[in-house]
Amino acid sequence: MSIPEPPGVERILFTGEEIRRRIAEVGAEISRHYRDKDLKLVAVLKGSVYFLTELTRAIEIPVKIDFLAISSFASQRSSPGVVRIAKDLDEPIEGEDVLLVEDIVDTGLTATYLLRTLAGRGPNSLAVCTLLDRTSRRLVDVPVRFRCFEIPDRFVVGYGLDYRQLYRNLPYIAVMKPGALSTQSGAPRNLPRSSE
Repeated sequence: MSIPEPPGVERILFTGEEIRRRIAEVGAEISRHYRDKDLKLVAVLKGSVYFLTELTRAIEIPVKIDFLAISSFASQRSSPGVVRIAKDLDEPIEGEDVLLVEDIVDTGLTATYLLRTLAGRGPNSLAVCTLLDRTSRRLVDVPVRFRCFEIPDRFVVGYGLDYRQLYRNLPYIAVMKPGALSTQSGAPRNLPRSSE
């Protein structure tokens, strides 16, 4: 059964098959890079869950997983780009090789905050893996080690990415029509705006 294209979708950017094929390639690269290492994948909830699931299936070495959740205050003019951890890791990461798994890296502010926070916990190594990388909006440099796709400065949904908690379950990544989006408070961090 296929999911009908929701209203407001301009075009499909990456099909499910293209996504799975690219994740398999990245999973093989991660497997080679971390062979004989104690790898822990730390996923950022909620958007990265779909990516994490597919990625773990593509990695050919043993991995551990843990989750973080963040709250963003990007919609508040007084504190643009400010985030806090809403759900912390369940296990320590000291001495482990940690790969931060993101659905999308945009301005880099959130990823930088998370990297700084995780680095303070004594991992052996720390790197970033993202499904989508929107480098055109980068405000701070983020050392993305593994990237599936670079995307244009457009709002996307599907494969875990949402618009107001909707469309995460789309089996592809789609570009939304600009006119279909509201800029009201509460828009997801995926939405291009002046600050993340």
